[in-house]
Amino acid sequence: MRVGITYDLKEVYLELGYSPEEVAEFDCPETVQGIEEALWRLGCETDPVGNIRDLTRRLALGERWDLVFNIAEGLAGYARESQVPALLEAYAIPCTFSDPLVLALCLHKGLAKRVLQGCGVPTPDFAVVTEREDAAAVDLAFPLFVKPVAEGTSKGVSARSLCRDRAALVQVCAELLAAFRQPVLVERYLPGREFTVGILGTGKEARSLGVMEVLLQDGAESGAYSLRNKWDWERCVDYRLAQDAAAGESAAVALAAWRALDCRDGGRVDVRLDEHGRAQVIELNPLPGLNPSYSDLPILCRLAGMSYDDLIGGIVRSAAARAGLSLDSGRAPRAPRRAMG
Repeated sequence: MRVGITYDLKEVYLELGYSPEEVAEFDCPETVQGIEEALWRLGCETDPVGNIRDLTRRLALGERWDLVFNIAEGLAGYARESQVPALLEAYAIPCTFSDPLVLALCLHKGLAKRVLQGCGVPTPDFAVVTEREDAAAVDLAFPLFVKPVAEGTSKGVSARSLCRDRAALVQVCAELLAAFRQPVLVERYLPGREFTVGILGTGKEARSLGVMEVLLQDGAESGAYSLRNKWDWERCVDYRLAQDAAAGESAAVALAAWRALDCRDGGRVDVRLDEHGRAQVIELNPLPGLNPSYSDLPILCRLAGMSYDDLIGGIVRSAAARAGLSLDSGRAPRAPRRAMG
């Protein structure tokens, strides 16, 4: 099976003048190479394509693939994660992970939470602030937690995201509105333990890969799994496999959210416990980071005893089954080419 790989490389956009925070969601060559090596060991023929502009050019030249392993995050707009899957859909080329509709829905945390509430999946009460005046009118009990409505990798999340009074809420919302030029999600702060649940599969076949607790260490930015803490994760964060009753409830809630939003193949659901110890969904990540060393999902899999190859293989098999494809396990693996920006 010939598998293309689509991705956005940090270094490409840094050279164009974007800041490290603006490209925080993008990948490094190590990630693309790790995926490619795993695909070769599965017996696939791989082709590192690049970002959406590279994909567009090659599609126009008539190139095609049996399947595309897509980790392209996109650069702008609520539908940025949907752009590559939508383009591939137009050319009837199947790809890994969720479809364009689901990716756009999950990226906009406010809309995703409305659907979760409608499906009866527990998630904190919230409001969406589109201008400074909206923050002054938010009718939720403090403390509250605020973040941009459509960012990933904890962009815009810091210790100041935890607001304990109206003045702080108005000030932080105003700063985020100006910095990210998008609405701000305001939700009731949950003081309990924080988990991320790894999920593999689609629909009834989806299953939890394990539940990982996120614990902030001394010296970490307090109150949140922030961008700063993620960047300095080896010093600031301790990841532990959780297997108690709270972890079991979190896995059940995460699977309910995954199925309610019709997510596919693999990803993560972030869960936090409220003041009564009940699990509630914070957000879904249907296009998870896959760096073999430092991304949350591969770390979770290592803690649970699952290899990186098995993770990538599970994602590919799920996508291939949906497309009516089968892996060619008889091909001898070879060293992959390095991804080029």
